[in-house]
Amino acid sequence: MTTLICGSLAYDNIMVFPDRFKNHILPEQIHILNVAFLVPEMRREYGGCAGNIAYNLMLLGGESAIMATVGDDAGPYLERLDRLGLSRAHVRQVPGSFTAQAFITTDLDDNQITAFHPGAMTFSHLNKVAQAGASLGIVAPDGREGMMQHARHFAEAGVPFIFDPGQGMPMFSGDELLDFMQLADYACFNDYEARLLCDRTGRSLEQLAGEVRALVVTRGGEGSEIHADGRRIDIPCVTPDAVIDPTGCGDAYRAGLLYGIAQGFDWETAGRLAAVMGAIKIAHRGGQNHQPSREEIARRYHDAFGSQPW
Repeated sequence: MTTLICGSLAYDNIMVFPDRFKNHILPEQIHILNVAFLVPEMRREYGGCAGNIAYNLMLLGGESAIMATVGDDAGPYLERLDRLGLSRAHVRQVPGSFTAQAFITTDLDDNQITAFHPGAMTFSHLNKVAQAGASLGIVAPDGREGMMQHARHFAEAGVPFIFDPGQGMPMFSGDELLDFMQLADYACFNDYEARLLCDRTGRSLEQLAGEVRALVVTRGGEGSEIHADGRRIDIPCVTPDAVIDPTGCGDAYRAGLLYGIAQGFDWETAGRLAAVMGAIKIAHRGGQNHQPSREEIARRYHDAFGSQPW
């Protein structure tokens, strides 16, 4: 079963300021803020929700296709996809644009100043779901028009998909979010996004769960919950080897869900596998630097839950 992953491919430029922002920002002068931070440490990571989800699905042995738009600077990322054996048949390069990227500066107190440039993401609507021939899909954060179009096209083609708006939620009104829920087969949010969804639609979580086969809410270190078949399934958090970087943990979790759906797992097994993937990811910097074998993933699942996922 090929899973079509509609979302972003992006570069994450991460810089470390070896001081504290508060020592250089004068509160009484905030209306004329003009500061510069020397950042001697910098690294560039491969990211974007589509890239991260596809990478984790590959680790699980799943088959995926990425649908995304990138810019003139995408060469290194495209070469990486080729090395990994990840299909880029539906990755469109948009001339005259940059690949989406975040510029993140972190200080010694773990405060962050982030600038995000969407770049080629705004052209995501140029990609057509019908051309991919997928059996399962996900609409992850991407350009606004592209997310709306891809959701409609998945539904029209009868392809089950997960609605996963993530940081793209503020782009949509309550009516638009409700429309997504009615088109989707599954939906996934973190706890903040779930509260925002309820607030914007004026509906309770239980009411919204009735619109889809399963509604998943992740709660970080408190685990996650899956609302399906008229009941709530609580999935415990899996203890990681270390807590290094949460970037991409949600994408790793979603890859576990997609693999579970594709394999026909029950919701408890799919949720537990998703939790294992998130725990493995958080022990590594960046969204795509962890490299567990499929056997290691199974072992971590067994250690946490006393059974085998496959």
